[in-house]
Amino acid sequence: MNAITRRALLARFGLGGIALRALLDEERPLPDGLHHAPRARRVVWMFQSGGPSQLDLFDPKPELVRRNGEDLPASVRMGQRLTAMSGNQARLPLAGSIFRFAQHGDCGAWVSELLPNLTRIVDRLCFVKSLHTEAINHDPAITFFQTGSQIAGRPSIGSWLDWGLGSDNHDLPAYVVLVTKGKGGQPIYARLWGPGFLPSKHEGVQFRAGQDAVLWLKNPDGIDPPRRRRMLDRLRTLHEFARDAEGDPAIDARIAQYELAFRMQSSVPEVTDLRDEPASTFALYGDDARTPGTYAANCLLARRLLERGVRFVQLFHRDWDHHGNLPGGIRSECAQTDRGSAALVVDLARRGLLEDTLVVWGGEFGRTNYSQGKLTPQDYGRDHHPRCFTYWLAGGGMRAGHTHGATDELGYNVASDPVHVHDLHATVLHLLGIDHERLTYRFQGRRYRLTDVHGRVVRELLA
Repeated sequence: MNAITRRALLARFGLGGIALRALLDEERPLPDGLHHAPRARRVVWMFQSGGPSQLDLFDPKPELVRRNGEDLPASVRMGQRLTAMSGNQARLPLAGSIFRFAQHGDCGAWVSELLPNLTRIVDRLCFVKSLHTEAINHDPAITFFQTGSQIAGRPSIGSWLDWGLGSDNHDLPAYVVLVTKGKGGQPIYARLWGPGFLPSKHEGVQFRAGQDAVLWLKNPDGIDPPRRRRMLDRLRTLHEFARDAEGDPAIDARIAQYELAFRMQSSVPEVTDLRDEPASTFALYGDDARTPGTYAANCLLARRLLERGVRFVQLFHRDWDHHGNLPGGIRSECAQTDRGSAALVVDLARRGLLEDTLVVWGGEFGRTNYSQGKLTPQDYGRDHHPRCFTYWLAGGGMRAGHTHGATDELGYNVASDPVHVHDLHATVLHLLGIDHERLTYRFQGRRYRLTDVHGRVVRELLA
């Protein structure tokens, strides 16, 4: 962005404006480059909205199975709050998972039978079984993972990275969002990838399934590319006249966004057209990847975006919120996501991209070890549980084949090596070469950062 001219600065603000400009100059992110050598250059975050049950996927509890149907001991709950959905139940019966678990790979990671494709790549993964959060309901919990705050209005993590690191490509946005189409469950909304108080150009761009992947990008009927180019050239002349007259550097940002949108008229159709992928790609991701908007197709599209220099790609997949009929619901979600998630890791590795791409998988919280509603031998539900849940990560400097942290024998509390949401954010930023305490933005009289005033880098997770 061009700096405001001295003449315009003095004309508009006088000498007092110089002091203001000095403060604004402090806001330049990473003015001397990265804080340290990065291990990752890009991130793909597969967000599983609704809260997958760690007890049925990654964290087997034989004692919970043995004590199936017994009441949750008060000594385990320790008075911790529950949601209104199960807090008024007469009983909180322990619900052991009905699914089989086994150890896999050289690392011996425990994975449920529901994730057969993931079991084949566990030696590439780092499991964190001790994540925890304060948020107990979906909206604040998802907002917390996206922005570092339960209260809406802060910048999303992708916006922080775009602002701090800039773009690594010329023709596509630095931050792209993909949402699985046709899914129910908790709502997903644009503020989750919004820039908050950062400049608006750092907002994530949602790519949708279908011919018009980005809204309002296509030329209207009767407008061909040469005519669009001439219009933008004339508009640029007017903008530059206004910038020189007013000295407003935001006008340069506006010009840049128009130019990016023009380039995206060619780059977006190219990157979203999967027809040039060989048959071997679809053999890896599965036939679902041929249908735009499916989770598998979004995983494949994420790889295409990453290899073209997009910095941060985020997938959202809904309907993990299994308060009832969990066995049926979780079978369905695993069938939709297991192959695509594992294929993306394998595909990145085959192309030499996994080493400097950080892959993240998980939801906003976990599920309770007791049943919400009636418990039967083949059916149960689980309520929201912020006290402990599991994430897995891969590539980008993560410690492969490692399991970090543990929960108690009933899977209710963290037993060792807790990792908070702020700690996870701090670790992600660290792998990208950023000191999370130094990436700050002044707004309304104070400095903000993604990790607020918390967070530590969990070095035990690093290779």
